[in-house]
Amino acid sequence: MTAQKLDRTTWFKGGDAECSTDAVPPERAYRLVLLGAPGVGKGTQAELISQRLRPCHLSTGDVFRAAKSLPASERTPAITQALEFMKRGELVPDDTVINIVRERRRCITCPAGFLLDGFPRTVRQAEALATMLAQLGVKLDAVLSYDMPLEQVIARLSGRRTCASCKAVFHVTGRPPKVPDVCDNCGGQLTLRDDDRPESIRVRMQAYQASTAPLADYYQKAGLLVSLSAEGAPEEIYQRTLVALSSLQR
Repeated sequence: MTAQKLDRTTWFKGGDAECSTDAVPPERAYRLVLLGAPGVGKGTQAELISQRLRPCHLSTGDVFRAAKSLPASERTPAITQALEFMKRGELVPDDTVINIVRERRRCITCPAGFLLDGFPRTVRQAEALATMLAQLGVKLDAVLSYDMPLEQVIARLSGRRTCASCKAVFHVTGRPPKVPDVCDNCGGQLTLRDDDRPESIRVRMQAYQASTAPLADYYQKAGLLVSLSAEGAPEEIYQRTLVALSSLQR
């Protein structure tokens, strides 16, 4: 039976916010970082791992999305600063992202473990995380890197079709609509977004690989990088992940 997701109130709000404490920690608490290019299914694996092994899923993307709806009185200093950068259409700098995670150190010390998704993105962030973990007396178990050949990523992403009206997402082979190019939900027109076109995907992948290669090297040298094939069905990939985790030293 699928385990209930842990409360992530502290992760979303930071500061003095508290998660519920009625969940019993799992027998083996994992502390993991996830890496993976857009389209490889990293988000699906994060959901499966968090549901079944029960580490808290700590996604910086979720924090940014949740922050937009938080009243000003509940925003931490780092979140307030991040929102200012985002309003100007600027990237949130390393120092601000690091401070956002630092404000949520209760999550990093959660007895159930954690699953960091979207952080770190740079070597500087990784070094800051290592310092933070050392100060908190927490050990990172592994960095799971989900890998897929470029052409397969392009095929997967370029097959997506998005409803112009309700924004529902379909896939020409993975989740085809009942009627070609027509949304099952509202009957709207399904379109291929510009950023799902093969040429756009190649540019994004090149940028991702350029930014992530130093990070992967950093964790490889630290003996923490675990490369996993992202090919196949989500359950197959999850089983590969379990095998890899079972081989980790305790």
